[in-house]
Amino acid sequence: MIAAVSWVPKGVSKSVPDVADPPSKDEVEEILKSNLEKSEESENEEQDEGMDAEAAKKGEEVSQALAAADALGKASKSTTSSSNFQDLTDGLQELNMEDYDDEDDGIDIFGAGIGGTYYPSNDMDPYLQGQADYDSEELEDVIIKAEDAVLICARNEDEVWIYEDPAGGDSNMYVHHDIIIPAFPLCLAWLDCPIKGGEKGNFIAVGSMEPAIEIWDLDIVCELWTLIFMDEVQPSVVLGGIVEKKKKKKGGKKVSLAHGLFVDVDKSIKYKEDSHTDSVLGLAWNKEYRNILASASADKLVKIWDVATGKCDITMAHHTDKASVQAVAWNHHVPQVLLSGSFDHTVVLKDGRIPSHTGFKWSVSADVESVAWDPHTEHSFVVSLENGTVSGFDIRAAKSDQSSDSKPSFTLHAHDKAVCTISYNPLAPNLLATGSTDKMVKLWDLSKNQPSCVASNNPKAGAVFSISFSEDSPFLLAIGGSKGRLEVWDTLSDAGVSRRYGNLRNQNRS
Repeated sequence: MIAAVSWVPKGVSKSVPDVADPPSKDEVEEILKSNLEKSEESENEEQDEGMDAEAAKKGEEVSQALAAADALGKASKSTTSSSNFQDLTDGLQELNMEDYDDEDDGIDIFGAGIGGTYYPSNDMDPYLQGQADYDSEELEDVIIKAEDAVLICARNEDEVWIYEDPAGGDSNMYVHHDIIIPAFPLCLAWLDCPIKGGEKGNFIAVGSMEPAIEIWDLDIVCELWTLIFMDEVQPSVVLGGIVEKKKKKKGGKKVSLAHGLFVDVDKSIKYKEDSHTDSVLGLAWNKEYRNILASASADKLVKIWDVATGKCDITMAHHTDKASVQAVAWNHHVPQVLLSGSFDHTVVLKDGRIPSHTGFKWSVSADVESVAWDPHTEHSFVVSLENGTVSGFDIRAAKSDQSSDSKPSFTLHAHDKAVCTISYNPLAPNLLATGSTDKMVKLWDLSKNQPSCVASNNPKAGAVFSISFSEDSPFLLAIGGSKGRLEVWDTLSDAGVSRRYGNLRNQNRS
């Protein structure tokens, strides 16, 4: 299934992504030694006779890998520096970070039974320079053009998709490359914080069934050597996570997550300082304070991270009843204001401009699935629920007395089943998309707090878990669901949408 989708702004991605550095000989030997020890441990514990044949097979892979490591020689060294975290109230100071300097001097053959040639530098690769005997169509698939729309799709591995939508022509969509991740991904957040130096970066933050948040560089692709060391390709930054993990005991407690997923709770795990201790269910990047990332977790906590230093600065425990926090969202106009929604049937607003602020709380009728701020006004947000409803709120009506709930501006019975995902249109005011496990995607006009359905579509994606309007082409809606197939709906192709918003058509393309 596809748990999350995220657009990458046009023109941000490198036209030809860099190739990840291969491991050094010492790293290869350490990896193989560790894997061999794990294999022997497993063999002793499980007493599996079939492991002998597998060990023999791995022995051949070890010989091949060592030969490859000898050919590669020492990997280049890199230096990093970090910047101090800035308080949300004071804002983000200019990041003072140095770029990684990864260079190799020569071309080495990476063969040893794998086949093919490895080039440590893109400048040395005749394929990327157009010198190899490839047809133009293959070369076109490698290059990411400035007008290409790039989508990140989270399933058992993160996939980088290219969506070509030429004016007046047929659209084309294909997988550009994969990012192999260690656990099933649940949420995504694109960010441009210059973690590796420079003015901007191109990264995707991934929350998964594990407590760690991984941040991957989208301008790096992995080549042939990952066939051997697939598990050893590392993200640029890891926020939190596990220090060490002992053997899990049987019959442990299970905690329910969204979309019918369950996770085991293992109390024998040792976590990194300030880490989440359960699955990460929601992520939100702050576009104003670009090193700031908020996270929501099944451990009932909301955390604020500085991705530049890799540290957690703030931990909030304002949700109760032993319920997972499902979603977080920063206000588009007041970037110090954060919204969070939980399975405890509440939505909470925290204002970072006021350190002593206890927050505003709204009660809702069911588990929270998603929250979203209206990008066209700082006062309004919507929340989607497990019971198929969507409610809108105006924060100006919030009451300081948390024992007295503020009523919603509207409540809409949008779907017959859980509304897992919502997305505001960035161009057309009051246009909201909703996606549900009833397999439908609907568009709503929320004008004057009197919602009306503009269009309804079954995208054949199965139960819909994630939708997102494009910032660059605002009427393109990405859709992911239980069937594991990424869909893009050109909503202006619907007659009802075209009649109501056709006057904005010329602004549909950047």
